[in-house]
Amino acid sequence: MSMVEFEDGAVSLDAAIVAEGFGLAPEQLRQLMRTLKITTRHERGVDEDAGRHRLTFLYGRRRLQLLVDATGTIIERSYTEGDEAAQPR
Repeated sequence: MSMVEFEDGAVSLDAAIVAEGFGLAPEQLRQLMRTLKITTRHERGVDEDAGRHRLTFLYGRRRLQLLVDATGTIIERSYTEGDEAAQPR
């Protein structure tokens, strides 16, 4: 799966997408998520952004964001590290 899927309010995607963004192996990512060292946030767009979703993954002072369209296609990725990453937008 190279896209994001939305079903019954849940979001799913291949762990390799997020692992690659942080430079981790997928199993490392899963372990860090299980121990809550990587946390997530899901935001749905409104008004002119309706149909888009922003998925944010936080790991210490690192932030990976994926902007996803209504079909589940990732249309933008951004990675930030340091103080700016510690505070989600």
